[in-house]
Amino acid sequence: MTATPAAASGTSSTTTSGSSTSTSSSAGTSGTGMSAPHIALAVLVAAIWGLNFVLIHVGLDNFPPLLFCALRFAVVAVPAVFFVGPPKVAWRWVVAVGVVLGVVKFGLLFLGMHAGMPAGLSSLALQGQAGFTALFAAVLLRERPGGHRLLGLAIAFAGIALSAYDQGAGGPLGAFALVVLAAVAWGLANVLTRKAAPPDALRWMVWVSAVPPLPLLGLSLLVEGPEADLRALRDITPAGLGAIGYVGLVSTLLGFVAWSFLLRSYDATAVAPYSLLVPVFGMSSAWLLLGERVSPTAAAAALLVIAGIGITALRPGASSAAAARLRGTGPRRSAALAAAPPRRRG
Repeated sequence: MTATPAAASGTSSTTTSGSSTSTSSSAGTSGTGMSAPHIALAVLVAAIWGLNFVLIHVGLDNFPPLLFCALRFAVVAVPAVFFVGPPKVAWRWVVAVGVVLGVVKFGLLFLGMHAGMPAGLSSLALQGQAGFTALFAAVLLRERPGGHRLLGLAIAFAGIALSAYDQGAGGPLGAFALVVLAAVAWGLANVLTRKAAPPDALRWMVWVSAVPPLPLLGLSLLVEGPEADLRALRDITPAGLGAIGYVGLVSTLLGFVAWSFLLRSYDATAVAPYSLLVPVFGMSSAWLLLGERVSPTAAAAALLVIAGIGITALRPGASSAAAARLRGTGPRRSAALAAAPPRRRG
């Protein structure tokens, strides 16, 4: 998601860890290929999250960045908090993730884009959250990444470094750094969410979204000034309202609920790779709708990031298991061969 949207490979493992294999109805589809309608849904969510960066750009043309971020979360949380019930996790986790994800991550993202970071490149750089999630999980949760995951992280970070070089040659490097720091905050929020293990994804997202509006509004009054905030609210345009509605309701609530549904129905390893389409839709929509140029260096960086995250999303042993099934030497056949009496020779 952009929310959380989670969306992406970092949050997929987080969400499933809380619900694990608790639903027997999921067990039948877990690990199998996704149906065509659900593949279409996964692609649609990736498109929604990719287009989200264009709408953030539109919103930043109408509001100061911190005020826009506060309004985004207010739309998600109000009036939903009065209908979803309590979060069913300790309040310290709600506050911690609300601050790290809502105030820090999205605040830095909006500030970075306001400072000149292109929408398409932002959608790419933010995918570094998958790598930072793995790093925080290794340090805080003592999860040791396998060799294939370390390789994927190295490739993804090489792509981010290449995109930083490209941005430094043609745009403000400070704005790029803000978006990368937003990806760092997202990675930490993913690990905190994993520790919280919320049983209800929608309820969790609503309550997490209730934390940032007041701190962001306070920061906006201090940094951007009450005059700028009042002027933006007084001169609000249909484009500004549409940006708030899309970023808050469509990208966050609709996208997050749909993604959570897919994660409850299939293995995370089947769903997470579709998040790799987010920067594809982000960069292409920014090119089509905003006229942003995609340089050959940026395209190469995108391929490296997508390939690296794709490698980290692979489940260890999945490829060898698939190859064994193709050869007809999977576990069941091996067991059958072991149980069969030996052939007589001669």
